[in-house]
Amino acid sequence: MELEAALRDQVGQAIGRPVPDAPITKLKGEASSRSYYRVGAPPESWVAMVMPPDATKKSDEATKGEPPKELPFVNVHRYLSGLGVRVPRIHRYDEPAGIMILEDLSDITFESALEGGRHNQALYTRAVELLARLRVQAEKKQDPECLAFTRAFDEDLYDWELHHFREWGLEAWSGKKPTDAERAELDATFKDIAKQLAAAPRGFTHRDYQSRNIMVKEGELIVIDFQDALQGPRQYDLVALLRDSYVELDRAFVDTMLDVYIATFEQESGEKIDAKAFKAFFDLLTIQRKLKDAGRFEFINRVKGNPGFLVSIPASLRYVKDAFALRPELSKLQALVAKYVPELAA
Repeated sequence: MELEAALRDQVGQAIGRPVPDAPITKLKGEASSRSYYRVGAPPESWVAMVMPPDATKKSDEATKGEPPKELPFVNVHRYLSGLGVRVPRIHRYDEPAGIMILEDLSDITFESALEGGRHNQALYTRAVELLARLRVQAEKKQDPECLAFTRAFDEDLYDWELHHFREWGLEAWSGKKPTDAERAELDATFKDIAKQLAAAPRGFTHRDYQSRNIMVKEGELIVIDFQDALQGPRQYDLVALLRDSYVELDRAFVDTMLDVYIATFEQESGEKIDAKAFKAFFDLLTIQRKLKDAGRFEFINRVKGNPGFLVSIPASLRYVKDAFALRPELSKLQALVAKYVPELAA
């Protein structure tokens, strides 16, 4: 009851009038350490984000440097707003209380807006064009004050994520450990993949631009969950969206959407992109990202006690298997990990 009273008080301060009788509903928070509550009922409602005491610390997925001085959500929100990207409106942020009052975006995610039509070309085209325009604008308007420009997908982070898969997706999931020789081979191959990925030019990357982090409200696409943004390759957010663990897409459709991105990027930037090389890098990045996701989902289950993502492991592994087929130089890696994760066998 104390929390409910505090949330109503925060909304009252945000809008300038009390809401003593506003109903309060706890919302699903996915894997976040933050809690979300709807205060009121649509069309007159707001969302309260309640943060743990250590909310300003860096991401629990490996990143370097000291914890940021400003809440990452607020910092990156300001940058994206400046680019003209639609993000949720912040009505009030009470830092000492750890409570933020946000615009209520309703419950329609990009995922639910697909309504079973997983190849909804119009909706995906809009999301891909938005991503291309965001990236072009961000490459033109770099901002050292934005946290996303102070951290990056470097070789160490890619390598850490691949070993996150080894620890949780290969060892913990299978209940077995690779031999010393196999571990040495994994270490060397992971390092080589990390080096290749880290060599690509970097720019603003959302990091998790997927179907549950885009909201659909009154026809608008609104981007959320951007607080972990960093510097990464152009293909990274495309892998998140088009190799989404929650919505499976076939390769022909993915290729069509990659072509949409390339065409939009070229039109907005004037830069010519080599489509074949762009897609080959997309496939290599798919292997790295989706291996990490599979391991991460098992980590969230075992360490955080949330089994809700286990259902998405098979899709992640299918994406990796498909990408291996397009990167035959990694056949030895595929054979090795398939000894422990049979779903990846050729």
